[in-house]
Amino acid sequence: MIKKLIFGLLASLLLIPAYANDSTKVALKTFSPDAQHPVLYQLIGQILNTYHYRKLAIDDKLSSTLFDNYLENLDPARVYFLKQDIDKMEAYRYQLDDDLMKGNVDKAFEMYNLYQTRLYDRIQYTFDLLNQEFDFNKNDSFELDREKAPWVKSQKEYDALWMRKTKSEALQLKADGKDFKTYSEILRKRYYNLLKQLAKTKNEDVFSYYANSLTEIADPHTNYFSPRAAEDFATSMSLSLEGIGATLTTENEYTKIREVVKGGPADKSKKIFANDKIAAVGQGKDGEMVSILDWRLDDVVGLIRGKKGSIVRLEVISTDAVNNKSKIIEIVRDKIVLEDQGAKSSVKIVERDGKRTKVGVIVLPTFYLDVAALQRGDKNYKSTTRDVKKLINELKKDTISALVIDLRNNGGGSLQEAVELTGLFIKKGPVVAVKDHFGITKAEEDEDETITWDGPMTVLVNRFSASASEIFAAAVQDYERGLVIGETTYGKGTVQNLLDLNSFVNIDGKKLGQVKLTIAKFYRISGGSTQFKGVVPDIEFPSIYSDKEFGEAASEFALPYDEIPAQSFYKLNLTKTNLTVLKEKHDQRMLNSVGYKFLNEDIQSMKEMKDKKYITLNESKYKTELEIGENKKKDREAQKAKLKETNPEDSNLILDESIQILLDNL
Repeated sequence: MIKKLIFGLLASLLLIPAYANDSTKVALKTFSPDAQHPVLYQLIGQILNTYHYRKLAIDDKLSSTLFDNYLENLDPARVYFLKQDIDKMEAYRYQLDDDLMKGNVDKAFEMYNLYQTRLYDRIQYTFDLLNQEFDFNKNDSFELDREKAPWVKSQKEYDALWMRKTKSEALQLKADGKDFKTYSEILRKRYYNLLKQLAKTKNEDVFSYYANSLTEIADPHTNYFSPRAAEDFATSMSLSLEGIGATLTTENEYTKIREVVKGGPADKSKKIFANDKIAAVGQGKDGEMVSILDWRLDDVVGLIRGKKGSIVRLEVISTDAVNNKSKIIEIVRDKIVLEDQGAKSSVKIVERDGKRTKVGVIVLPTFYLDVAALQRGDKNYKSTTRDVKKLINELKKDTISALVIDLRNNGGGSLQEAVELTGLFIKKGPVVAVKDHFGITKAEEDEDETITWDGPMTVLVNRFSASASEIFAAAVQDYERGLVIGETTYGKGTVQNLLDLNSFVNIDGKKLGQVKLTIAKFYRISGGSTQFKGVVPDIEFPSIYSDKEFGEAASEFALPYDEIPAQSFYKLNLTKTNLTVLKEKHDQRMLNSVGYKFLNEDIQSMKEMKDKKYITLNESKYKTELEIGENKKKDREAQKAKLKETNPEDSNLILDESIQILLDNL
C-alpha cells in the first residue's frame, strides 16, 4: 500500500509511484489570498448590495446561504468532506457577512485548503484500491446522486464510499471489455491527470470559486470573471469562435452541455445534445482521451477549443444512457459565423379537406444584429428583422396563406431586434417593459406603423426558447396576433451588464476582472414578467426536459415572477377561433398520433432514467441492465426511422401539428 500523506502548513510534494515514474512529482500548495483579493471581495459585495436588481442584503441570512453554497460548489457530490470537517467549519456560518464588509477572505481559503487535503488523500486511496481486482459478484450498489446525502461520519464509511465509487468506474470499463490491467491503468491515469490539473490551481482560482459562490446567490446570471475568465467570456461572445458550438456548465464531477448553438458543429453533428455529459476529450482521430472529470470549466473549454478544421473527440454520456454507458463522438471544429445563425425559410404544402394550402415557415436560431457592420455604415448589415422581412416578402410572392415563426432552441440575443421583429406583425405599440434596479419602468415600443405580414401566424417555442424569444412570443400572445405553440419557455426575463472592476478601483495597476450583473427585468405588456414563469403556450406540448433541469426554476437563487401594471395597448383579436375548440381538435389528433405516443414514451423513459438513484456493482446485473437498455434504445430508433419513412408528417410532430392548428384557425 502506498503510504498516506501527511499534510502540513508547508507546501509538500506528492509522489505517485503507483502510476507514474518514481521521479515524477506533483507540487502541492497551501493557498492564501493575493494582495488585491480583500479589496476586490469587498468591492463585489458593495456592487451586489448597491447595483444589482435584487440589492443583496449583507446579513446573517446571506452568510448562512454563502456558507452552504460554497461547500456545495466545492463538494457537490459530498464525497470529499467528512462530517467532522463540516462541524469544524460550521463556526463560520454566521461570520461570512462580517468578513464581506471587511474584505476578509481568509476563511474561504482555509476551507479550500481543507478540501484540497481531502481530495488528495482520496486520490491516494484510489491508487491503493486499484492495486487489486474488485469482486464484482457481490450485490452492492453506488448512489448516483449524492447532492442531498449525509456527510460521511467515519473513516470506515469514507473508505467504503470511495471503494464503491471507484468500483463503479471500474465496472463501466470492465463491462466494455477492458481487463483488470487495462481498466486499472485507465483509472490511475484519470486520477493522476486530475492531480496534475489541480496542481495548476492558483490563488486567483480559489478566490473565483468563492466570489462566484457569492455572486450566484444574487441570481444565476450574475458572475465574477477573473482576468483570465473575462478574456474567455469575451472570446465566447464572438461569432467567430473556433470550437464545437456549445455552452458548457459543471454538474458534480462532469462537464455538461448546457446549450448547443444553432448552426454550430455540435448542432450539425446531431450526435450531442443539451444535458449530455462529457467525460473525456481527445485531439484528432487517435489522440489520447484525457479524462476531464472534476476539471475546472475554463480548462475544459481550452481543451475542446481548437483550430478550424481540426478534429476533437468527446467521450459523451447521453441523457438516455443506460448505467452511464458512454460513447465516443467526433466533431470537426469550425467557426460559428453569422450566416449559420441567420433566419431561413421554407414552404410547407398541406392537403386537407381536398384543399392545398401553402404555409411559410421561418426558422430563427437567434436574435442577431451585426453591430460592427451597422457602425461602419454598411447598408447591407445583417439583422434579424431585415432578414425576416425579406423572407416574408419572398414567401408572399409564393402565395402562402399562413406563417410559422419557429423559435425553438432560440436562446435570445438583441432586445432591439425582438422589438423590431414584433413590429413586422403589428401596426405600432409597446412590446416589452423594462424595470431597472432603481424601480424605473420604461416601455420599449414599435413606432413603425407598417405591417409586413397581416395574415394568420403561430410562434413555436420550447424549453430552450429564452430571453428575446420570450419577449417576442409574449407580445404576439398578448396582442392576440397569433397563437404560441410548443413547450413552456426557459423563463429568463433579466438584463445583464458587464462592469469592469478596474473602473471602480486601481490596485497597483493589476487587472481585476469583471462582474456580469443583473440590472433589470423584463415584463410583458400585459404586466407579468417573463422571468421564472416563462411563456406558457396557448396549446402546450409535454417537454422531455424538466424546468427543474433547464430553466430559471433550476436555480434556487433565480429572481421570482412578479407583475407590474399593464401597458396601454389594443388587442388585435386575430386568434378568432375559440381556444377551447382548438385544443379539443388538437387533443383528438394527438390520440391517433404515433409521434405523440413516442414523445410521451420518451418522456417517461427519461424520467425513469433520472429517477434511478443507484447503479448496481454486480457485473452480471449490470450487463443484463445494459443489454436490456441498449436493445430498448435500438428498437425505439428503428420504430422512429420507420415512422419517418412511412409517416413523414408525423415525425416532425410539433411543426406539423402547429400547421394543422393554423388551418383550424383560418
